Amino acid sequence: MRSWDEIKAWRRETRAKLLARRVAVRRAERERIGAFVTALLEERVPELRSGCIGFCWPFKGEVDFRGFVGEAIDGGATAALPVVVERAQPLEFWSWQPGMKLQRGIWGIPIPGERHIVRPSVLLVPLIGFDPAGYRLGYGGGYFDRTLAVTAPKPLTIGIGYELGRLETIHPQPHDIPMDAIVTENGFGWVARAPAQGPALARKAGR
Repeated sequence: MRSWDEIKAWRRETRAKLLARRVAVRRAERERIGAFVTALLEERVPELRSGCIGFCWPFKGEVDFRGFVGEAIDGGATAALPVVVERAQPLEFWSWQPGMKLQRGIWGIPIPGERHIVRPSVLLVPLIGFDPAGYRLGYGGGYFDRTLAVTAPKPLTIGIGYELGRLETIHPQPHDIPMDAIVTENGFGWVARAPAQGPALARKAGR
């Protein structure tokens, strides 16, 4: 593939296939993967204990981080949900607390009922597909890439996905921004920068 039109067509087709496979994952398996992934995050990303966590309300089979983030808040962290305030523009992150009043945002996904903008220090970014260089295949709107391109300092970005989404490449373009780390049911791997405690290798799930 050489042209952007060819790559866009490939991404649309690949996104649809991977999304269908992800949605088909049984609930029990999804919960098992979620428990394993959150344990890895607690172990490998100490910033989650006291920082501001940007995460996404679970959508179409994504790992559900609401309980995990709620526990982090109890321990001293803060949290925020991404909000599309204007199509094809960067996201805003609005402060979130468990049990707070919510409203419906784009695609019907819940967002905080009140606009209180915060700046996350860590982002848990959902992946439909991903490649070894940390590039992400998302839903195609480009919102996270636009947001990261204009955010300084850039937050720590942790891509969260399923192994079924692993690709040889997503054919990255100049506007694509790689994640700092990727986490799946097969382990945790740093991509763009090393953790504070030194080099880390992906930890394999014990099955």
